[in-house]
Amino acid sequence: MSGVRQRAGTAVRATGRLLLGLLLVPVCVLGLVLFALTFLSSATFIGLIILPYAVRLNRGIAGLGRRLAAGWQGRPVPAAYVPIKGGVLARARAVLGDPMTWRDIGWIASHIVTGILLAGLGLGVWGTLGFDLSLPLWWSAPLPEHAVYLAGFALDSWPRVLLTIPAHFAAVAVAGSFVLPWLATAQAALIRAILATPERILLAERVAVLTETRTAALDAHGAELRRIERDLHDGAQARLVSIAMRLGVAERLLPADPARAAQLIAEARLSTEETMTELRDIIRGMYPPILGDRGLPGAVAALAARCPVPVTATVAGVDRLPAAVEAAAYFVIAEALTNVARHSAAAGAAVHVHGDPATLTLRVSDDGRGGADEASGTGLAGIRRRVAALDGRTDLSSPPGGPTTLTVELPCG
Repeated sequence: MSGVRQRAGTAVRATGRLLLGLLLVPVCVLGLVLFALTFLSSATFIGLIILPYAVRLNRGIAGLGRRLAAGWQGRPVPAAYVPIKGGVLARARAVLGDPMTWRDIGWIASHIVTGILLAGLGLGVWGTLGFDLSLPLWWSAPLPEHAVYLAGFALDSWPRVLLTIPAHFAAVAVAGSFVLPWLATAQAALIRAILATPERILLAERVAVLTETRTAALDAHGAELRRIERDLHDGAQARLVSIAMRLGVAERLLPADPARAAQLIAEARLSTEETMTELRDIIRGMYPPILGDRGLPGAVAALAARCPVPVTATVAGVDRLPAAVEAAAYFVIAEALTNVARHSAAAGAAVHVHGDPATLTLRVSDDGRGGADEASGTGLAGIRRRVAALDGRTDLSSPPGGPTTLTVELPCG
Protein backbone atom coordinates (compact mmCIF):
# COMPACT_ATOMS: atom_id res chain seq x y z
CA MET A 1 0.00 0.00 0.00
CA SER A 2 2.85 2.35 0.81
CA GLY A 3 4.33 1.65 -2.63
CA VAL A 4 1.05 2.68 -4.26
CA ARG A 5 0.94 5.91 -2.26
CA GLN A 6 4.55 6.63 -3.10
CA ARG A 7 3.96 6.09 -6.83
CA ALA A 8 0.85 8.26 -6.69
CA GLY A 9 2.79 11.00 -4.92
CA THR A 10 5.53 10.81 -7.55
CA ALA A 11 2.92 11.13 -10.30
CA VAL A 12 1.43 14.20 -8.60
CA ARG A 13 4.87 15.82 -8.21
CA ALA A 14 5.66 15.04 -11.84
CA THR A 15 2.42 16.74 -12.87
CA GLY A 16 3.42 19.79 -10.87
CA ARG A 17 6.77 19.93 -12.70
CA LEU A 18 5.01 19.65 -16.05
CA LEU A 19 2.62 22.45 -15.11
CA LEU A 20 5.54 24.64 -14.02
CA GLY A 21 7.10 23.95 -17.41
CA LEU A 22 3.85 25.00 -19.06
CA LEU A 23 3.82 28.26 -17.07
CA LEU A 24 7.31 28.98 -18.42
CA VAL A 25 6.09 28.87 -22.02
CA PRO A 26 4.67 32.45 -22.13
CA VAL A 27 7.86 33.72 -20.46
CA CYS A 28 9.93 31.88 -23.09
CA VAL A 29 7.88 33.47 -25.86
CA LEU A 30 8.51 36.90 -24.39
CA GLY A 31 12.25 36.26 -24.03
CA LEU A 32 12.57 34.89 -27.56
CA VAL A 33 10.69 37.81 -29.11
CA LEU A 34 12.71 40.41 -27.20
CA PHE A 35 15.99 38.75 -28.13
CA ALA A 36 14.98 38.51 -31.79
CA LEU A 37 14.03 42.20 -31.89
CA THR A 38 17.19 43.36 -30.14
CA PHE A 39 19.41 41.06 -32.21
CA LEU A 40 17.92 42.34 -35.46
CA SER A 41 18.36 45.92 -34.25
CA SER A 42 21.92 45.34 -33.01
CA ALA A 43 23.23 47.03 -36.14
CA THR A 44 22.14 50.28 -34.49
CA PHE A 45 23.64 51.82 -31.38
CA ILE A 46 20.36 51.52 -29.47
CA GLY A 47 20.21 47.81 -30.31
CA LEU A 48 23.73 47.27 -29.00
CA ILE A 49 22.77 48.96 -25.73
CA ILE A 50 19.60 46.89 -25.26
CA LEU A 51 21.03 43.53 -26.39
CA PRO A 52 22.85 42.67 -23.11
CA TYR A 53 19.66 43.31 -21.14
CA ALA A 54 17.69 40.97 -23.39
CA VAL A 55 20.40 38.35 -22.87
CA ARG A 56 20.25 38.86 -19.10
CA LEU A 57 16.50 38.24 -19.27
CA ASN A 58 17.06 35.02 -21.18
CA ARG A 59 19.69 33.95 -18.64
CA GLY A 60 17.09 34.41 -15.94
CA ILE A 61 14.54 32.37 -17.90
CA ALA A 62 17.11 29.64 -18.49
CA GLY A 63 17.91 29.76 -14.77
CA LEU A 64 14.26 28.99 -14.02
CA GLY A 65 14.51 26.03 -16.38
CA ARG A 66 17.62 24.78 -14.60
CA ARG A 67 15.88 25.05 -11.25
CA LEU A 68 12.95 23.12 -12.69
CA ALA A 69 15.23 20.28 -13.80
CA ALA A 70 17.31 20.35 -10.61
CA GLY A 71 14.18 20.15 -8.46
CA TRP A 72 13.08 16.97 -10.21
CA GLN A 73 16.46 15.28 -10.60
CA GLY A 74 17.87 16.34 -7.23
CA ARG A 75 21.15 17.71 -8.60
CA PRO A 76 22.01 21.16 -9.99
CA VAL A 77 22.41 21.95 -13.66
CA PRO A 78 25.82 23.67 -13.96
CA ALA A 79 26.05 26.91 -15.91
CA ALA A 80 29.05 29.12 -16.63
CA TYR A 81 28.44 32.43 -18.38
CA VAL A 82 30.86 35.00 -19.71
CA PRO A 83 30.59 38.12 -17.48
CA ILE A 84 28.81 41.05 -19.10
CA LYS A 85 31.03 44.05 -18.46
CA GLY A 86 32.91 46.81 -20.23
CA GLY A 87 31.70 49.31 -22.77
CA VAL A 88 28.81 48.97 -25.19
CA LEU A 89 30.77 47.06 -27.84
CA ALA A 90 32.55 44.88 -25.28
CA ARG A 91 29.25 43.90 -23.68
CA ALA A 92 27.69 43.09 -27.04
CA ARG A 93 30.71 41.00 -28.06
CA ALA A 94 30.63 39.18 -24.73
CA VAL A 95 27.00 38.12 -25.00
CA LEU A 96 27.13 37.24 -28.70
CA GLY A 97 30.40 35.34 -28.33
CA ASP A 98 29.23 33.35 -25.31
CA PRO A 99 28.11 29.85 -26.39
CA MET A 100 25.73 29.76 -23.42
CA THR A 101 23.76 32.64 -24.96
CA TRP A 102 22.85 30.45 -27.92
CA ARG A 103 22.20 27.45 -25.69
CA ASP A 104 19.72 29.55 -23.76
CA ILE A 105 18.04 30.67 -26.97
CA GLY A 106 17.93 27.09 -28.26
CA TRP A 107 16.28 25.83 -25.10
CA ILE A 108 13.83 28.74 -24.93
CA ALA A 109 12.74 28.11 -28.53
CA SER A 110 12.43 24.36 -28.01
CA HIS A 111 10.61 24.67 -24.70
CA ILE A 112 7.82 26.65 -26.32
CA VAL A 113 6.96 23.42 -28.15
CA THR A 114 8.06 20.73 -25.70
CA GLY A 115 6.62 22.52 -22.67
CA ILE A 116 3.16 22.55 -24.24
CA LEU A 117 3.49 19.02 -25.62
CA LEU A 118 4.70 17.37 -22.40
CA ALA A 119 2.23 19.24 -20.19
CA GLY A 120 -0.56 18.37 -22.65
CA LEU A 121 0.29 14.68 -22.44
CA GLY A 122 0.39 14.85 -18.66
CA LEU A 123 -2.92 16.66 -18.42
CA GLY A 124 -4.36 14.17 -20.88
CA VAL A 125 -3.80 11.40 -18.33
CA TRP A 126 -5.64 13.32 -15.63
CA GLY A 127 -8.34 14.33 -18.12
CA THR A 128 -8.94 10.70 -18.97
CA LEU A 129 -9.28 9.83 -15.29
CA GLY A 130 -11.72 12.68 -14.81
CA PHE A 131 -13.70 11.58 -17.86
CA ASP A 132 -13.97 8.08 -16.41
CA LEU A 133 -15.32 9.45 -13.14
CA SER A 134 -17.92 11.52 -14.96
CA LEU A 135 -19.09 8.74 -17.30
CA PRO A 136 -21.89 7.46 -15.05
CA LEU A 137 -23.41 10.95 -15.12
CA TRP A 138 -23.19 11.04 -18.91
CA TRP A 139 -24.61 7.55 -19.22
CA SER A 140 -27.58 8.27 -16.97
CA ALA A 141 -28.32 11.68 -18.53
CA PRO A 142 -31.29 11.98 -20.90
CA LEU A 143 -29.24 12.24 -24.08
CA PRO A 144 -30.68 11.78 -27.61
CA GLU A 145 -28.65 8.60 -28.05
CA HIS A 146 -28.68 6.76 -24.76
CA ALA A 147 -25.30 5.03 -25.30
CA VAL A 148 -21.78 6.03 -24.35
CA TYR A 149 -18.73 4.20 -25.68
CA LEU A 150 -15.51 3.65 -23.71
CA ALA A 151 -12.55 1.73 -25.14
CA GLY A 152 -14.87 0.21 -27.73
CA PHE A 153 -17.49 -0.93 -25.25
CA ALA A 154 -21.01 0.47 -25.32
CA LEU A 155 -22.10 1.48 -21.84
CA ASP A 156 -25.76 0.68 -22.35
CA SER A 157 -26.44 -1.02 -19.03
CA TRP A 158 -25.46 -0.60 -15.40
CA PRO A 159 -23.53 -3.90 -15.28
CA ARG A 160 -21.33 -2.74 -18.14
CA VAL A 161 -20.84 0.63 -16.47
CA LEU A 162 -19.82 -0.98 -13.18
CA LEU A 163 -17.38 -3.34 -14.92
CA THR A 164 -15.87 -1.19 -17.66
CA ILE A 165 -15.31 2.16 -15.92
CA PRO A 166 -13.33 0.84 -12.90
CA ALA A 167 -11.22 -1.37 -15.14
CA HIS A 168 -10.46 1.49 -17.55
CA PHE A 169 -9.78 3.90 -14.65
CA ALA A 170 -7.37 1.46 -13.02
CA ALA A 171 -5.56 0.83 -16.31
CA VAL A 172 -5.16 4.58 -16.99
CA ALA A 173 -4.06 5.22 -13.39
CA VAL A 174 -1.40 2.50 -13.53
CA ALA A 175 -0.17 3.70 -16.91
CA GLY A 176 -0.18 7.31 -15.72
CA SER A 177 1.90 6.44 -12.65
CA PHE A 178 4.65 5.43 -15.07
CA VAL A 179 4.01 7.92 -17.88
CA LEU A 180 3.85 11.10 -15.77
CA PRO A 181 7.27 10.61 -14.06
CA TRP A 182 8.73 9.65 -17.42
CA LEU A 183 7.43 12.88 -18.97
CA ALA A 184 8.92 14.94 -16.11
CA THR A 185 12.21 13.06 -16.45
CA ALA A 186 12.24 13.68 -20.21
CA GLN A 187 11.64 17.40 -19.62
CA ALA A 188 14.48 17.58 -17.07
CA ALA A 189 16.83 15.57 -19.29
CA LEU A 190 16.16 17.91 -22.23
CA ILE A 191 16.86 20.95 -20.05
CA ARG A 192 20.10 19.44 -18.81
CA ALA A 193 21.21 18.40 -22.30
CA ILE A 194 20.78 21.93 -23.68
CA LEU A 195 21.42 24.26 -20.74
CA ALA A 196 24.22 22.49 -18.86
CA THR A 197 27.64 23.93 -19.57
CA PRO A 198 29.75 21.26 -21.35
CA GLU A 199 32.09 19.32 -19.10
CA ARG A 200 35.20 20.43 -20.98
CA ILE A 201 34.38 24.09 -20.36
CA LEU A 202 33.72 23.45 -16.66
CA LEU A 203 37.00 21.55 -16.46
CA ALA A 204 38.89 24.39 -18.13
CA GLU A 205 37.35 26.91 -15.73
CA ARG A 206 38.14 24.64 -12.81
CA VAL A 207 41.77 24.46 -13.89
CA ALA A 208 41.86 28.26 -14.19
CA VAL A 209 40.38 28.68 -10.69
CA LEU A 210 42.80 26.17 -9.19
CA THR A 211 45.71 27.89 -10.93
CA GLU A 212 44.60 31.24 -9.51
CA THR A 213 44.10 29.89 -5.98
CA ARG A 214 47.42 28.03 -6.14
CA THR A 215 49.17 31.24 -7.14
CA ALA A 216 47.43 33.10 -4.31
CA ALA A 217 48.38 30.36 -1.86
CA LEU A 218 52.01 30.46 -2.96
CA ASP A 219 52.04 34.25 -2.67
CA ALA A 220 50.49 34.06 0.79
CA HIS A 221 52.96 31.36 1.80
CA GLY A 222 55.86 33.47 0.56
CA ALA A 223 54.57 36.52 2.39
CA GLU A 224 54.17 34.46 5.56
CA LEU A 225 57.73 33.18 5.29
CA ARG A 226 59.02 36.71 4.80
CA ARG A 227 57.03 37.88 7.83
CA ILE A 228 58.44 35.07 9.98
CA GLU A 229 61.96 35.79 8.75
CA ARG A 230 61.52 39.50 9.46
CA ASP A 231 60.12 38.84 12.92
CA LEU A 232 62.96 36.46 13.74
CA HIS A 233 65.62 38.79 12.31
CA ASP A 234 64.34 42.03 13.79
CA GLY A 235 63.05 40.62 17.06
CA ALA A 236 64.22 37.28 18.38
CA GLN A 237 67.59 37.31 16.67
CA ALA A 238 68.38 40.83 17.88
CA ARG A 239 67.40 39.87 21.42
CA LEU A 240 69.58 36.73 21.28
CA VAL A 241 72.55 38.81 20.12
CA SER A 242 71.93 41.24 22.97
CA ILE A 243 71.75 38.35 25.45
CA ALA A 244 75.02 36.89 24.13
CA MET A 245 76.73 40.29 24.45
CA ARG A 246 75.48 40.78 28.02
CA LEU A 247 76.65 37.32 29.05
CA GLY A 248 80.05 37.93 27.40
CA VAL A 249 80.50 41.21 29.24
CA ALA A 250 79.33 39.59 32.49
CA GLU A 251 81.86 36.79 32.01
CA ARG A 252 84.70 39.32 31.73
CA LEU A 253 83.43 41.44 34.66
CA LEU A 254 82.78 38.55 37.00
CA PRO A 255 86.31 38.41 38.62
CA ALA A 256 86.63 42.20 39.00
CA ASP A 257 83.03 43.40 39.50
CA PRO A 258 80.68 40.55 40.56
CA ALA A 259 77.80 42.95 41.31
CA ARG A 260 77.85 44.42 37.79
CA ALA A 261 78.17 40.93 36.33
CA ALA A 262 75.14 39.76 38.34
CA GLN A 263 73.14 42.75 37.06
CA LEU A 264 74.01 41.90 33.42
CA ILE A 265 73.08 38.25 34.01
CA ALA A 266 69.72 39.34 35.44
CA GLU A 267 69.11 41.57 32.40
CA ALA A 268 70.01 38.65 30.13
CA ARG A 269 67.52 36.42 31.96
CA LEU A 270 64.71 38.97 31.53
CA SER A 271 65.60 39.39 27.88
CA THR A 272 65.53 35.59 27.49
CA GLU A 273 61.99 35.46 28.88
CA GLU A 274 60.89 38.22 26.49
CA THR A 275 62.50 36.35 23.59
CA MET A 276 60.66 33.15 24.54
CA THR A 277 57.37 35.06 24.61
CA GLU A 278 58.09 36.54 21.20
CA LEU A 279 59.00 33.13 19.78
CA ARG A 280 55.74 31.71 21.13
CA ASP A 281 53.83 34.51 19.38
CA ILE A 282 55.60 33.70 16.12
CA ILE A 283 54.82 29.99 16.49
CA ARG A 284 51.22 30.81 17.34
CA GLY A 285 51.00 32.71 14.07
CA MET A 286 52.11 29.59 12.19
CA TYR A 287 50.01 26.99 14.02
CA PRO A 288 48.24 27.91 17.25
CA PRO A 289 49.35 25.55 20.04
CA ILE A 290 45.80 25.45 21.40
CA LEU A 291 44.77 23.47 18.33
CA GLY A 292 47.22 20.75 19.24
CA ASP A 293 46.22 20.81 22.90
CA ARG A 294 42.44 21.19 22.79
CA GLY A 295 41.49 20.79 19.14
CA LEU A 296 39.22 23.09 17.16
CA PRO A 297 36.31 23.08 19.68
CA GLY A 298 38.59 24.30 22.47
CA ALA A 299 40.23 26.85 20.19
CA VAL A 300 36.84 28.24 19.11
CA ALA A 301 35.76 28.53 22.74
CA ALA A 302 38.99 30.39 23.56
CA LEU A 303 38.52 32.80 20.65
CA ALA A 304 34.94 33.48 21.73
CA ALA A 305 36.03 34.12 25.30
CA ARG A 306 38.76 36.60 24.24
CA CYS A 307 36.48 38.64 21.95
CA PRO A 308 35.40 41.98 23.47
CA VAL A 309 31.92 41.45 21.99
CA PRO A 310 29.78 38.76 23.70
CA VAL A 311 29.98 35.66 21.52
CA THR A 312 27.88 32.50 21.56
CA ALA A 313 29.89 29.57 20.20
CA THR A 314 28.53 26.16 19.19
CA VAL A 315 30.57 23.32 17.74
CA ALA A 316 28.94 20.12 16.47
CA GLY A 317 30.23 17.08 14.66
CA VAL A 318 33.87 18.17 14.82
CA ASP A 319 36.65 15.80 15.84
CA ARG A 320 40.31 15.97 14.88
CA LEU A 321 40.79 17.37 11.39
CA PRO A 322 43.78 17.78 9.08
CA ALA A 323 46.15 20.39 10.49
CA ALA A 324 45.77 22.70 7.48
CA VAL A 325 41.97 22.68 7.82
CA GLU A 326 42.07 23.30 11.57
CA ALA A 327 44.55 26.15 11.17
CA ALA A 328 42.52 27.75 8.37
CA ALA A 329 39.30 27.47 10.41
CA TYR A 330 41.01 28.97 13.46
CA PHE A 331 42.41 31.95 11.58
CA VAL A 332 39.13 32.54 9.71
CA ILE A 333 37.17 32.68 12.96
CA ALA A 334 39.85 34.79 14.64
CA GLU A 335 39.88 37.31 11.78
CA ALA A 336 36.09 37.38 11.58
CA LEU A 337 35.73 38.06 15.31
CA THR A 338 38.42 40.73 15.06
CA ASN A 339 36.36 42.40 12.33
CA VAL A 340 33.27 42.16 14.52
CA ALA A 341 35.04 43.84 17.43
CA ARG A 342 36.65 46.58 15.33
CA HIS A 343 34.12 47.47 12.66
CA SER A 344 30.60 46.14 13.32
CA ALA A 345 29.49 48.06 16.44
CA ALA A 346 27.63 44.85 17.33
CA ALA A 347 26.09 44.04 20.69
CA GLY A 348 26.53 40.32 20.19
CA ALA A 349 27.88 37.71 17.81
CA ALA A 350 27.57 33.99 17.21
CA VAL A 351 29.96 31.36 15.92
CA HIS A 352 28.63 28.06 14.66
CA VAL A 353 30.93 25.27 13.52
CA HIS A 354 29.52 22.11 12.00
CA GLY A 355 31.47 19.22 10.58
CA ASP A 356 30.68 16.14 8.55
CA PRO A 357 32.99 13.62 6.86
CA ALA A 358 33.35 15.82 3.77
CA THR A 359 32.94 19.47 4.79
CA LEU A 360 33.62 21.78 7.71
CA THR A 361 31.16 24.67 7.80
CA LEU A 362 31.90 27.87 9.71
CA ARG A 363 29.33 30.59 10.27
CA VAL A 364 30.13 33.84 12.06
CA SER A 365 27.28 36.33 12.44
CA ASP A 366 26.71 39.57 14.32
CA ASP A 367 23.89 42.05 14.89
CA GLY A 368 25.99 45.07 13.91
CA ARG A 369 25.56 47.77 11.31
CA GLY A 370 26.49 45.62 8.31
CA GLY A 371 27.88 47.01 5.09
CA ALA A 372 31.06 44.92 5.22
CA ASP A 373 33.21 45.40 2.12
CA GLU A 374 36.24 43.36 1.05
CA ALA A 375 37.84 46.48 -0.43
CA SER A 376 37.71 48.35 2.87
CA GLY A 377 40.67 46.52 4.36
CA THR A 378 38.75 44.55 7.01
CA GLY A 379 40.55 41.28 6.37
CA LEU A 380 37.75 39.71 4.33
CA ALA A 381 39.94 39.44 1.24
CA GLY A 382 42.55 37.60 3.31
CA ILE A 383 39.88 35.21 4.58
CA ARG A 384 38.72 34.53 1.04
CA ARG A 385 42.31 33.86 -0.13
CA ARG A 386 42.99 31.53 2.79
CA VAL A 387 39.81 29.57 2.13
CA ALA A 388 40.36 29.45 -1.64
CA ALA A 389 43.82 27.99 -1.08
CA LEU A 390 42.10 24.93 0.41
CA ASP A 391 39.51 24.82 -2.40
CA GLY A 392 36.83 26.09 -0.04
CA ARG A 393 33.93 28.47 -0.50
CA THR A 394 33.26 31.84 1.13
CA ASP A 395 29.91 33.61 1.24
CA LEU A 396 29.31 37.01 2.84
CA SER A 397 25.94 38.57 3.53
CA SER A 398 26.17 42.05 5.00
CA PRO A 399 23.39 44.44 3.93
CA PRO A 400 23.55 48.00 5.25
CA GLY A 401 22.02 48.01 8.68
CA GLY A 402 22.99 44.41 9.30
CA PRO A 403 23.06 41.66 10.22
CA THR A 404 26.36 40.34 8.85
CA THR A 405 26.86 36.62 8.24
CA LEU A 406 30.09 35.07 7.02
CA THR A 407 29.78 31.46 5.87
CA VAL A 408 32.84 29.38 5.00
CA GLU A 409 32.94 25.81 3.78
CA LEU A 410 36.23 23.93 3.93
CA PRO A 411 36.68 20.45 2.41
CA CYS A 412 38.07 18.08 5.00
CA GLY A 413 37.53 14.64 3.47
